[in-house]
Amino acid sequence: MPSLMEVSGFVTGAACVGLLVRQNIWNWPLGIANNLVFIVLFYRTGLYADVGLQGFYIAISVYGWWSWLHGGRDHGALEVSRVRTAMAGLLALAVAAATGLLAWLLRHYTNSTVPVLDSLITALSLVAQFMMTRKWVENWLVWILANSLSVGLLIYKGLYVTSGLYLVYQVLCILGWVAWRRALRDGQAMPGLQDGVTSSAG
Repeated sequence: MPSLMEVSGFVTGAACVGLLVRQNIWNWPLGIANNLVFIVLFYRTGLYADVGLQGFYIAISVYGWWSWLHGGRDHGALEVSRVRTAMAGLLALAVAAATGLLAWLLRHYTNSTVPVLDSLITALSLVAQFMMTRKWVENWLVWILANSLSVGLLIYKGLYVTSGLYLVYQVLCILGWVAWRRALRDGQAMPGLQDGVTSSAG
């Protein structure tokens, strides 16, 4: 039977990604609630890199919230854009470096049974989340790769409900990729963002 913790993570996580697809600003506080749930869940199952990842998510969610509201032109709402080639190269190097460092730490200081895969997923997720705060459309492709790896790892760890959540994430990420590319083509934010900005301002 799935634990209440897993079910809570499923519901808040799916809702958060759904809001991200719509560029709704309220994804950030809901995401923080989801991160708190997964800190406990991953610690209990020995996925220590993922515990640290959730802590990072909480910190960057505060930045993402501000960035979406004030990180655009003239300190206005941020619009969807593409990542520059030079930055994409730097992000790829960051994934490689973070994977190597985290895997070394997990091998030497924890009892992790999957140090390399856990570290790679963590590194990809860190980069994807940073890209999300800047509304670079390619963040969805990085998330799709990270989620694909996560499903297998979570099944291996016996977290079947959470692996199901990541399959839901995968569908939402594909929808996000399509929706954000459309927003980029049209040169405007989606209605969900404007609704979120209006709500938060009120």
